[in-house]
Amino acid sequence: MKTSEAIMAFSQSEKIKAGLIMTAGSLELLGHLQEEEKRGAVRVIGMDLSMLGHEVDLAKRVTSHAEWDEVERHLNKALVMLDSGIGEEAMIHLSRALSQVTNIGQQAMAYLKEKALL
Repeated sequence: MKTSEAIMAFSQSEKIKAGLIMTAGSLELLGHLQEEEKRGAVRVIGMDLSMLGHEVDLAKRVTSHAEWDEVERHLNKALVMLDSGIGEEAMIHLSRALSQVTNIGQQAMAYLKEKALL
């Protein structure tokens, strides 16, 4: 791993983790909304997942972590579940994506600490 890749991986992982946590919180609220509110919330959550997908795509381009492919796969599954009307069930895929992103961030942080850059 190169230093520039580690910096980008760490940065992207923190940004994506925050987005995943926010989106998971929104998914938890879906069950408490009225039907018309739920439709709007599903559209917003779908846009959030799409934006996170773009961030993952950027991370894949600027780092060498193969784990980003797994993150992308979990985000896509969550989006399919949301579009299928079972958005609350997408939580498991967001949790798995969060775990993968956390691993990437920890690896990058360990590298940067080893190089005395963090």
